[in-house]
Amino acid sequence: MTGKAETTTKRLLGLTASLEAVTGLALMIEPAIVSRLLLGTGVSGVGLALGRVAGFALVSLGLACWPSPDAPGGVSAALRGMLAYNPLAAIYLLYLGIVAEETGVLLWPAMVIHAVLTLLLARAWFENRQGRQES
Repeated sequence: MTGKAETTTKRLLGLTASLEAVTGLALMIEPAIVSRLLLGTGVSGVGLALGRVAGFALVSLGLACWPSPDAPGGVSAALRGMLAYNPLAAIYLLYLGIVAEETGVLLWPAMVIHAVLTLLLARAWFENRQGRQES
């Protein structure tokens, strides 16, 4: 990967890691509000506990995928992790938007963000692979 492509990929990973960590923190603090904003309805009981566990997972994903400045090539494991998560999230949010009777105000923006991040991450992944083949 060239220096410019690597810097761009690290910035993209920093952005995606930050977004997931912030979402995770929000889920840890108040899963009912996040649920209401995304799905149009709150959660209670076991849903609160599961929402918080999902928050722990998103914070962990964000931390695991935060690009290290000294990592050689820097980013392949983090890139794979985010490239696995973002399309799955986009597809599931799209599914919910189509079949759910109620949706929250942030469902469609979240779906679009995950879809755009998927495209950007896929481009970075292909550039990374191309750079390794040329080396």
